[in-house]
Amino acid sequence: MKAKTIRPLGLYLHIPFCKSKCAYCDFYSLSGREEEMDLYVQRLCAHLTETAPMAAGHTVDTVYFGGGTPSYLGAKRLQQLLQTVKKHYHVDKNAEITLEANPDSLPDWKELRALRRLGLSRISLGAQSSDDAVLAALGRIHTWQQVAQAAETVRRAGIKQLSLDLIYGLPDQTMEQWQKTLSDAVALSPDHLSCYGLKLEEGTPLWQRRDTLSLPADDLQAEMYLYTVSFLAQQGYEQYEISNFARPGCASRHNLKYWTLGEYAGFGPGAYSDFGNVRYGYIRDLDTYLRGRLILQESDTVTDWEREREYLMLGLRTVQGISIRTFENRFRQRFDVLLPLLEQCRAYGLAQPTEEGWHLTPEGFLVSNQIIGELLDALTAEKQRRQAKAAAGDFRI
Repeated sequence: MKAKTIRPLGLYLHIPFCKSKCAYCDFYSLSGREEEMDLYVQRLCAHLTETAPMAAGHTVDTVYFGGGTPSYLGAKRLQQLLQTVKKHYHVDKNAEITLEANPDSLPDWKELRALRRLGLSRISLGAQSSDDAVLAALGRIHTWQQVAQAAETVRRAGIKQLSLDLIYGLPDQTMEQWQKTLSDAVALSPDHLSCYGLKLEEGTPLWQRRDTLSLPADDLQAEMYLYTVSFLAQQGYEQYEISNFARPGCASRHNLKYWTLGEYAGFGPGAYSDFGNVRYGYIRDLDTYLRGRLILQESDTVTDWEREREYLMLGLRTVQGISIRTFENRFRQRFDVLLPLLEQCRAYGLAQPTEEGWHLTPEGFLVSNQIIGELLDALTAEKQRRQAKAAAGDFRI
């Protein structure tokens, strides 16, 4: 008898509560709503329970608490959510369970140890900078000393992996300041680092002040990025995605789902899913969610054409890149339509062939949006060519 295939599934639990809103943040989060945390957890548990039958043929191998500030929810509420997940889903015994946290709201080591016993294996700590003045300017309400203390707490609790989030390209930031932040971060011995270039999101306080900000020039931001790649490699951190670096075996398994077309189900207002070949997301409205109403912002069946484009767009964000065999077998499309542009990128040091296909170099990552856009245009042109031939009765490729 043939064994039944169990499909892996990631769960994303959105926690929209924050102590305060950071000046650069565009994620759906709210401050001053702490009194509604208990009701929110009830609604989230109900949402998880209602959706569980749809995941009966899946094994949950990653769970990710994102936000907002999930750690602000408190250990007891987090335990309740984890217990609900374990009760209603088939969770792999080696599942990666991640909690996003801020240094000022991290549970103490005893509470973290209790969460570890429920499977918590990874903490993603919002550090951002080792310069306290920079942190204050960003609206962060912690200090670098608190980051160091939080890292020590995570280790004391026996959590397997610690990740730090950092931001470069900040107002008035110099290369020397960014280098110091990286050095200070590595000194805490994290297993993983996410290093993001600042992006001014419309509607945020930083966006509103954009005309008065002194941001590093594009060339300096590029230097910061390339320095990051080189420095972290010297420190034993392998780059595996544009902004992510990890010690061997410590890449974020949940985030890799997004970049490798894995399935994931999101819960909470503003959460998105790619589950059962349907992409859907809930409206960013806490009040509606608290009333027990699950209203979709969008819901669309994903076509083969969309998957083909996603495979290219997301795969080229990773160091592994894209596979010629996977592309041709899965999408019934000849890869050679992309080769002229990839060879051109290779000549400029922006892309390299691999044993299986192609990937972008760090220099290529800097202009990845442009490269990916041109590759997608090439795919579209080829699709239109084939449609025109088919319409004319010519079905030869």
